[in-house]
Amino acid sequence: MEKSIWRTKPISAYEADMKKSTLKRVLGKWSLTAIGIGAIIGGGIFVLTGTAAYYHAGPALALSFVVAGIACIFAALCYAEFASMLPVEGSAYAYAYGTVGEVFAWLIGWGLVLEYMMGAMTVAVSWSGYFNKMLKMFGMYIPENLVTDSISYQGEGFAFNLPAFIIVLVVTYVLAKGTKEAASTNNLIVLVKTSVVLFIIIVGAFYINFENLTPFIPEETTIIGSHGTPEVAYGYKGIIMGASAVFFAYIGFDAVSTQAAEAINPKKDIPFAIIASLLICTALYILMSLVLTGMMNFKEFGTIPDGLTAPVAIAFERATGMTWAVILITVSATVGLISVLLVMMLGQSRIFMGMAKDGLLPPIFKEINPNTKTPVKNTIIIGIIVALVASSTPISTLVHMCSFGTLFAFSMVCFAVWRLRYTQPELKRGFRTPALPLIATAGIATNIYLIMNLERSAIYMAMGWLTLGILVYFLYGKRNSVLNNGGYDNLQD
Repeated sequence: MEKSIWRTKPISAYEADMKKSTLKRVLGKWSLTAIGIGAIIGGGIFVLTGTAAYYHAGPALALSFVVAGIACIFAALCYAEFASMLPVEGSAYAYAYGTVGEVFAWLIGWGLVLEYMMGAMTVAVSWSGYFNKMLKMFGMYIPENLVTDSISYQGEGFAFNLPAFIIVLVVTYVLAKGTKEAASTNNLIVLVKTSVVLFIIIVGAFYINFENLTPFIPEETTIIGSHGTPEVAYGYKGIIMGASAVFFAYIGFDAVSTQAAEAINPKKDIPFAIIASLLICTALYILMSLVLTGMMNFKEFGTIPDGLTAPVAIAFERATGMTWAVILITVSATVGLISVLLVMMLGQSRIFMGMAKDGLLPPIFKEINPNTKTPVKNTIIIGIIVALVASSTPISTLVHMCSFGTLFAFSMVCFAVWRLRYTQPELKRGFRTPALPLIATAGIATNIYLIMNLERSAIYMAMGWLTLGILVYFLYGKRNSVLNNGGYDNLQD
């Protein structure tokens, strides 16, 4: 007789997974923190700041980052408690499986594809844009049909985003080589781009024109939005809309939790890295947005070339006239986006591996290469999919779909950790979320509110993706589930 789709995976099964894991435990708390920072600082801060300031918040963009950061803090505290109890790969998927049931876990795992894989596609296309801009600075040009996706291209002949395709394959190769090598690469890139962010904040502060920051919260008005339709912007509503727009800039801190099986001391280091990376990046974002809107009037971002696609470089160029600094910023953004792509693909492979171990995905996703001690086949499959889609598809709406998947997962984590505190209070917790009822409620409410402020089309597409996920679950996952077939019966708590 088939077991209920609401049954949870026993905690003892997670403990058994940890004991027999063949992944190398090579990541300390600062390497894990660097993974979090590497995922967070990237396309969001280097690209979305100009768009959010111009279309939504004005100089109050800093407050938009505060709102988005607070929403993440609520979820991060809940993630930290879960990670201290269940230090296994799988992130929110694994946490839901141990608390709210298999079908919810599947939906979260399926929803996380919106965050990691589609986020990786978005970053790959963003990297291609920065790479192309960097080449132009040195007098080199790539034909337009080789830096444009086939759908958006309006010229004659075949179009293919070659740089996006190549960078995904390069990152796939690095990840397949081993986690330690990938972490070392990431640490170096994080050091470079964090140094550049600090450079922008410190040097840019001397070029702030306080008239650009006045009024700090512009009056509410109607403007033509990014999709050519009238939108209400600025004022306090603009701050909230800006928070939804820049939320993509925070995506990735939960990637730390997907590395639990490779952490040296996961019960202590994972909570530390989750919270530390988020706090560090939130502080940097607030300072950088203040400097950016102080150096250049927010109304100018949408009226000059590259003002919306490369706002940091343009603001620095106009305010300081330092050509060398603009080149430094552009090169650093190009390099920095690689680490975001690396962490997102790393996180996705570990989530798929966790789902495959539970029988919800084919066994190929859980196979570990005996030499590299990494899921090489899993990584290659993900890399090929991301490379093909990123190189041939416009990604603008997928930014919002990516945010939907993340906010959905955050809400479920807040609910699950709250539920588990009451249903299994005896579990040992290395970290306890303070004032949990308040934090969980605030996290759920904030994340749902931000979802409601995303593009309508993105919400509908994301709901369609979740519906497809339900079909895949009942056609394959439920039938092959280890839990459904009694594989964990001898491990019941």
